[in-house]
Amino acid sequence: MAHVTEYLPLLLAGLRTTLLLAISTMVVGLILGMLLALAKLSKSPWLSRPAYAFTNFMRGIPEFLVLLLIYFGGTQVLNGMLPEGGFEVSPFGAGLAALSVIFGAYASETFRAAFQSVPKGQIEAGRAYGFSTWKTFRYIQIPQIWRVAIPGLGNLWQGSVKDTALVSIVGLDDLMRKAQQASQTTREPFTFFFVASLMFLAITLVSMWIIARLERRASRGFAGAR
Repeated sequence: MAHVTEYLPLLLAGLRTTLLLAISTMVVGLILGMLLALAKLSKSPWLSRPAYAFTNFMRGIPEFLVLLLIYFGGTQVLNGMLPEGGFEVSPFGAGLAALSVIFGAYASETFRAAFQSVPKGQIEAGRAYGFSTWKTFRYIQIPQIWRVAIPGLGNLWQGSVKDTALVSIVGLDDLMRKAQQASQTTREPFTFFFVASLMFLAITLVSMWIIARLERRASRGFAGAR
């Protein structure tokens, strides 16, 4: 355990990178998921069909393959487009892009189901009272959408945190890569990978507590509104 204390700053630096990637993924993924859900619900086939095709494709291939396609394929495509060449997709950028599109693809289904759970009569009532489309969305749809979507989005968040470990393969200095570096130096792989697993577990437990509070708060707000 003496080695763990010695390498703890290294592991904490990797943990910060992991959390930064996970939080950035969630923010971008939520925006993308909402846009895809709205496109799926659109009456225009020019919006709904590509949205369904994109999400089905992203949900049908492994996350690791998406990461490799963006990291290596993105570098190749950009170098082919830029005359000077020499461009390389960063490990963090590749991880953010890969995990965000995966998060967004799954989140779009969660949002779509949440949108469909809102009674149409409430939307029509809001418009009858003179609400604009934005006000109807803000004050009637969003509170009920979040109440329904929070459990599913919480599961996606926890899965996204664990998926960040994949990005160490392309060179990101995240928690897994730092644990691997420490284990190679000290020749104690079990010790450092076990510590890394405890750190991931701590993130999961804290996330579960926060998600549970958000669910209770959303339920109280919905009950109060009724």
